[in-house]
This record gives sequence, C-alpha cells and structure tokens, in this order.
Amino acid sequence: MIVAKIVGTVVATRKDERLVSNKLLVARPIDPFGKPEGNYLVAVDTVDAGFGETVLIVSGSSARMASGMKDCPVDAAIVGIIDTIHVAGFKTELSGQADERASEPTRAERGSRGPAGERGGESERRSPPE
Repeated sequence: MIVAKIVGTVVATRKDERLVSNKLLVARPIDPFGKPEGNYLVAVDTVDAGFGETVLIVSGSSARMASGMKDCPVDAAIVGIIDTIHVAGFKTELSGQADERASEPTRAERGSRGPAGERGGESERRSPPE
C-alpha cells in the first residue's frame, strides 16, 4: 500500500469503456510525516477523495480488487482517506492538509455537501466586491 497526497486530476475524454464514470487523480507518494517521495502516479478514485487529501493507494492486482474495479484495466486505486498516522511515538495529522493554492476544497471543507461537483453555496467563499 502507498500513502500519497492528491495533487491533481486527469481528464481523458477517450478511454477504455470500463473506466467511463471513474475519476482519475494524480497522486504524489509521501512518507509518514508528509514529506514527498517517489514519482507521481495516476489512480482511480473509489472513495471520493479530494484535492490535497492524504490517501491510501493499492497497486497491481490489488487495485483491481477495489470496489467496482473488477476486470478493469487499472494499476492503482485509491481505497482510503487518511486522517492520522502514528509512527514510533509520533502522530501526524494529515486530513485536510491541502496546499494553499488548491483549487478545490478538501473533504473537511466540503462537509456534508457531497462531491465537489455537487456542492452549493459557491458565493459564500467569494470575497466581497471592493
């Protein structure tokens, strides 16, 4: 399993028909303390992860065992959203640690409003006119 941070999205208008309706996200592996390591990878999102969230990714044949991925041509699947990691007496809070430049709110910021495409109240986040 891989611990990674969501850093982007992939839009593919033409893809294998078994991948239609699946969200593809770009993830950067990190160490347990949040430091980036390794190469970027593209993973199918099975848990409605958002930009800037820390996630758990499975790869290889395990990715095809994730929810809804049976017989799909995937090599990596996001199967969990990580809140905290405990390592040798250290606790790292990772939930909702989005980069300040993030264009989408994290799961914590979305609250109960559902996925980014379904959230309402956009005007609440805009700055008032000068």
